[in-house]
Amino acid sequence: MAEVLAEVDGVCGQLVLRRAGADFEVIANGVFLMDTRNGESERLLVSVAADLVPGRARMLIGGLGVGYSLRAALDHPGVGDIVVVEREPAVIDWNRTGPLRAVHGDALSDPRVTVVEADLVRWLRETTDRFDALCLDIDNGPQWTVTAGNATLYSAAGLDTLADRLRPGGVLAVWSAEASDEFTASLQDRFNEVRVLEIPVPRGEPDVVWIARV
Repeated sequence: MAEVLAEVDGVCGQLVLRRAGADFEVIANGVFLMDTRNGESERLLVSVAADLVPGRARMLIGGLGVGYSLRAALDHPGVGDIVVVEREPAVIDWNRTGPLRAVHGDALSDPRVTVVEADLVRWLRETTDRFDALCLDIDNGPQWTVTAGNATLYSAAGLDTLADRLRPGGVLAVWSAEASDEFTASLQDRFNEVRVLEIPVPRGEPDVVWIARV
């Protein structure tokens, strides 16, 4: 049985941090959101994007999660400064000083990392920053969002905003727990060189990472 370590009212509703054996789980409003059991696809989200951008990429990671993507970015020789946008203060705290800190080796203390506590959809509309790579993992997928407002990120207008936040030749990477032909087509309408990567998982349908270059 999983042990509840923390339960808080978050931006998206109720957030619960649990320990299940040696692993941690995060539950949002009763729906499983993330855990520390594997992380292969979360690491791939970052590493494939970084491989496609020459030099020391300036990277945005949307969604801190359990820190797997951030750790992969820090360990990649092609990544320089990293901005992490996370809207849940509890998730930041659990990663910075809580039990998730050991999962990624205290990645948030690295001087290359800037953590922004903000709603990613709103922040992207308001910022003038531009990046070599945008790596987004804030939902279970374009058709399975944590909150309704996130759906705009995957719309035509949202993809326009993402493209505007990329430098020439920049790369967008999006994580999902399920495939979406509709989102693939939307990316192909707006971006160049769209790739769909499927990553097998122990149970269920494979995770999916979309890679698109402006």
